[in-house]
Amino acid sequence: MCGESMPSAKRRQLGAFGEAAAAAYLSRQGYTISERNWRCSLGEIDLITWKGDQVVFVEVRTRQDASMGSAEESVTVIKQERLIGLAYTYLEVRGIAADTAWRIDVIGVTLDKRGRITHLSHIPNAIEQQS
Repeated sequence: MCGESMPSAKRRQLGAFGEAAAAAYLSRQGYTISERNWRCSLGEIDLITWKGDQVVFVEVRTRQDASMGSAEESVTVIKQERLIGLAYTYLEVRGIAADTAWRIDVIGVTLDKRGRITHLSHIPNAIEQQS
């Protein structure tokens, strides 16, 4: 990916922890985890889940504190556009019927200095699909 630095090992570990917490939360809420860290040339989708007959793409944002804003607020417009493109690409690559319902959720995970979860928020349908 041009212009983006590779995340440090600590940052990757933080992200993996947040994704695992989000997957556990979603499983408890009745979602079926289909894939984790699905990648293509456009980027990566953290979690791909199913809730009933709807595909739910999940962007997970993890922060160690909220001094730079909440984890949820860190999903920029550019990231939102990328996620929409990734969702369409995933549906096409996997051969999922065009009339299948889908949405993009955001899960924010905030940790304290000891690495314990202090806040986990789930925002269903956080990113509107473009028509």
